[in-house]
Amino acid sequence: MAQTDVIAFGEVKADPKEPVEVTADALAVNQADGSAEFTGNVLIIQGVMRLSANRVLVIYKTDETGKRGIDQLEATGDVLLVSGPDAAEAEKAEYTIDSGTIVMTGNVLLNQGASTLTSNRLEVNLTTGTASMAGRVKTILNPDGGN
Repeated sequence: MAQTDVIAFGEVKADPKEPVEVTADALAVNQADGSAEFTGNVLIIQGVMRLSANRVLVIYKTDETGKRGIDQLEATGDVLLVSGPDAAEAEKAEYTIDSGTIVMTGNVLLNQGASTLTSNRLEVNLTTGTASMAGRVKTILNPDGGN
């Protein structure tokens, strides 16, 4: 049975409605499926949240009024998520904009001050400022007042 731990993530709650800034070495747009692929030193900034990776695929959606917006960001390769003092690393991350959730998978490492947690999966809710870890969670507790 998988173990799940709920923890705080970041100092403040984030707003998934804030603009998303993306910088990268290269960009390829696929008009057929409505996606954009950023590669090389990709950095995504949204409010206080920072996400970096080797590659990020941006998937767009069109709402009922015909307005186009970002649906999901799929990051792969050396993924790093930073919000306030907390930082998480993984092989892959999927950020669903509307729900404000980021699911990180593959050798997840979460640093919170002097405490470190590892697991197979980390789900961060930027709206509530909370996170949950599942799949063989391991924690190193700091006896001097960390988590």
